[in-house]
Amino acid sequence: MIKQFHNIFKRLNSYIHDSLSPRHFFIYSSILVGLSSGLTAIVLKYFVHSIETLVEYYSHTYEEFFLFTLFPIIGLALTTFYVQRFLHGNFKKGSAEIVYAITKKSSVLPSSQMYTHLITSALTVGFGGSTGLESPMVTTGSAIGSNYGRIYSLSYKEKTILLACGAAAGISAAFNSPIAGVLFAVEVLLADVSASAFIPLIIAAACGALLSKIILGEGVLLSFELAQPFNYHNVPFYIVLGILAGFLSLYYTRTFEWVDSKIKTVGNIWVRVITGGVLLSVLLLLFPPLFGEGYETIKTLSLLNPEDLVQNSLLNEVITSDYTLLIFLGCLAFLKSIAAALTIGSGGNGGSFGPSLFVGAYLGFVFARIVNLLGLAHIPETNFTLVAMAGILSGVLYAPLTAIFLIAEITGGYELMIPLMIVSAISITVVHYFEPLSIEAKKLSNILKSPLEDRDKHLLSRLDLTELIETNFSTITPNASLQELVKVISTSRRNIFPVLEQEELKGLVFLDNIRSIIFKHDQYDKVFVQDLMTSPPAIIEPNENLHAILKKFDETNQWNLPVVDNKKYLGFVSKSSILTKYREELVKSA
Repeated sequence: MIKQFHNIFKRLNSYIHDSLSPRHFFIYSSILVGLSSGLTAIVLKYFVHSIETLVEYYSHTYEEFFLFTLFPIIGLALTTFYVQRFLHGNFKKGSAEIVYAITKKSSVLPSSQMYTHLITSALTVGFGGSTGLESPMVTTGSAIGSNYGRIYSLSYKEKTILLACGAAAGISAAFNSPIAGVLFAVEVLLADVSASAFIPLIIAAACGALLSKIILGEGVLLSFELAQPFNYHNVPFYIVLGILAGFLSLYYTRTFEWVDSKIKTVGNIWVRVITGGVLLSVLLLLFPPLFGEGYETIKTLSLLNPEDLVQNSLLNEVITSDYTLLIFLGCLAFLKSIAAALTIGSGGNGGSFGPSLFVGAYLGFVFARIVNLLGLAHIPETNFTLVAMAGILSGVLYAPLTAIFLIAEITGGYELMIPLMIVSAISITVVHYFEPLSIEAKKLSNILKSPLEDRDKHLLSRLDLTELIETNFSTITPNASLQELVKVISTSRRNIFPVLEQEELKGLVFLDNIRSIIFKHDQYDKVFVQDLMTSPPAIIEPNENLHAILKKFDETNQWNLPVVDNKKYLGFVSKSSILTKYREELVKSA
């Protein structure tokens, strides 16, 4: 039945492909990618929400909740088993891998990623792993868009846009926030975006949001209603909140990276699963809101019912006042990054999108409640809870526009736009001062072996050095005479001659340097190449990034430099060929 449906769909799509113009087919493709990516995000969201509802229904005390604290170990074990058994341990996750595919793999993602991230994230988060679903949703949607473009032999630019369409639709469906979906694709995935890309991105995001609106109920989606409008008298408190959000984002980033690196030092993967799972279970016994995504607990905070969050905790009996409750909630803001890192580092699949919103909500609520308890002012706790979510999301993902419009959309309007802008801008400014790159950007930088700071470096990172190596240079041995060198020069159109001994580069002979010797010397057989050669001004290695190579050209004032791999001569790279290829990439991205 499924095979018959697939064949019918394939024939229908082929007919539409042949009937429409390329431009109209591309728009049609963005609709299909948006619907497909949105639907997969909705299925994943509904599955995890159903399990969390089950946990909430059957756990009203810490004795009842105890069994559920063991779930993350099961989820991590099942995820690891799936990755090792069916993917042979080859499983890449995170937006850095998507950007790497855009940069180095012509926007082609493996077709397996259209379902592997769904399965692994459902097992991880569904069983209580303390991370978010948004990153797997983005990867799944991106893989759908990429493989659709590959099947229909679309251009690199069109594949890239469809890849971004899938990501935008995933975020849009998860939150019923199409604008945030588009902005996420632009800020996180597309370093360079032209006006022509926005139409398909908007269409795909709208399709994802429409499906979300039709299928998911209000209880599944993260949505809020504002009880109080924005009051400009509270601006000083929003400024302080922005600063706190910046430093807490910095703490999240550095703590996550440290815990993730430490848990990965455990060599045996099953020991790592058990170690991370047990540590996570202990955290859950003390701090139950860390279970799963934690979005339901954010709703509880926004409804100003924080006391409901401690009923399953072992610490329930010692939390007897407003101040001990605030300490408990404040600890959650600091522990979420540890829980998320343990989940992902131990073999689980997820991202920092959801944890960022979680941390922001607890920061905003605790800050507002402290201000109110101290009598400094009477500020709306729900508003500060929501605005701080944008501050942490902005500071962790380095995506302030996504953060601003996501919270604006899930609150049903733009009443909080001014404080959202203030807190998000201050937060990312503070973080950026200490950490120029986000967690994912640092991963990408390590993969590319290149710093990611601007458009030029990003475009240069797309180039493949091996494709730029020129091998049509005439070679000579060190023991060859000047007469033999002259014969080689007479048959070459180059003015540089690499001197090789058993494929090892010994030096270079520059025609300009020996021209006077050729015409004045009368004993060609008594002068040897080893007397005429000079050391290369610089050497290029195959794994060097193009930005560093261009720097070598500038420092040596050369237009051609040799490429050497473990002393073995491979050829030359010219500065002009790099610049020509760069201009081609510039045209592609326009």
